[in-house]
Order: sequence, then structure tokens, then C-alpha cells
Amino acid sequence: MTPMMWTVETLNATVDEEIENLPADMRARLTRIAALIATAGLENVHAPHIKHIEAQLWEIRMKGKDGISRALYVTAKKKRVVIVRVFIKKTEKTPRREIEIALTRAKAVQNDQD
Repeated sequence: MTPMMWTVETLNATVDEEIENLPADMRARLTRIAALIATAGLENVHAPHIKHIEAQLWEIRMKGKDGISRALYVTAKKKRVVIVRVFIKKTEKTPRREIEIALTRAKAVQNDQD
């Protein structure tokens, strides 16, 4: 039996738009890390690519020539990574406001699983 692979998806069109608004090199980096998760499995991908934030929230870390950005995600049933918020990071610490947005959106993923 082949092991079930991970999939990386976005929550909705709003998140798709946030990704579209990233500089091209950061979008490419996100695509590369998503492919790494899909092929190697989330359990085999670690820092510097991903980092735990709080509760069920994790971040995919992207660095580009114009700065850094983050894609906040939660995991869902059936080995799914669901990206719930994407933003350009301007401070060293992830802003509380971004975490709150992500946690609110993450509730839709949790509800989807019940």
C-alpha cells in the first residue's frame, strides 16, 4: 500500500489573491515549499521552511529579494495543508493581527471536518 501523500491547498479566493499579490520570487518559493511538503511529507519538512506559531497555526516562511513573507496554515484531515493567510512581513515578530485573521479563517477548516 502506498503512503498517502500530503496536499497543499488554499482556503478560498481571498487567500489565492493574497498569494497573487506576493512578489514573483516569493510566490515561486511558496510553490517550491508546497511541492516539498507534497513529495517528502509534512512530517519531513522542518525549519527554516516551516515553523509553529501557536495552537493549530503554523507558517511557511518565504524570503525574497524584496523582503520576507509568510503563509499561515493549519493541517486538516486526509493529510491536507490548508493555507489560511498570506502576507508580507514587515516586523521581526509575526503581527498579532495576522495571527488573529489566520485563527478566524482556520475555524472554517475545523468546521469543514466535523
